[in-house]
Amino acid sequence: MRLKLLLVDDEPLARARLRTLLADCKAPEASVEAEAANATQAIESLRRQKFDLALIDIHMPGADGLTLARTLRTLPEPPAVVFVTAHAEHAVRAFELEALDYLTKPVRLERLQAALQKAERLLAGRRAVEYEAAQEVLIVQQRGRTERVPLSEVLYLKAELKYVTLRTLTGSYLLEDSLSELEARYPGRLLRIHRNALVARRAVRALEKQHDALEGESWGLRLSGIDEVLLVSRRQLAAVRELLANPCF
Repeated sequence: MRLKLLLVDDEPLARARLRTLLADCKAPEASVEAEAANATQAIESLRRQKFDLALIDIHMPGADGLTLARTLRTLPEPPAVVFVTAHAEHAVRAFELEALDYLTKPVRLERLQAALQKAERLLAGRRAVEYEAAQEVLIVQQRGRTERVPLSEVLYLKAELKYVTLRTLTGSYLLEDSLSELEARYPGRLLRIHRNALVARRAVRALEKQHDALEGESWGLRLSGIDEVLLVSRRQLAAVRELLANPCF
């Protein structure tokens, strides 16, 4: 397995030192696919290609590394993040953003090696989940045609009248399976958030307060890649919070 890296640091010498250290790391194999001197350049690189791991400095001109990491969490397939900084006081905030590791400058080879190994384990786990999910499909109806939609592409399933609406990044479909059947079939993939809705666990991103015309003050769930906010019932609120606190990859 080869890790594809993005280096983000406003100091060219710091990026050069990381490249040298990475070349000395024995395993896993890692290659620097791109470099960025600030958050804007980093986002541009992420729009062009996917990375497994981003090594990010915290103190940079413009948006800092913590802000950049927060932005990365909104991406459908964000890279893992390791902060590389001369300032140790941001460690707590970094791990609140689910950073994989936090390295202080000057970076020691053994610490960088350990961070890469964490990234390798994380990536292996993600790929195993993706492979398993890719073997499962749902049969849907679309404009008179029957199609197969991989479970790995599903964002949510919502019961409406006698059908269930299936939502992906690219569109909506109808299927005849009940939510209860789908929930029982894929307990590790789908999470019940309301009596009429299941969501893909991997797509869950944020929980926020909102006001619902029928239920008054309530909670809404945001998923990766779409602007739609889904209502979370009070009964399922604890399960959603637990997933956010202990995300699955």
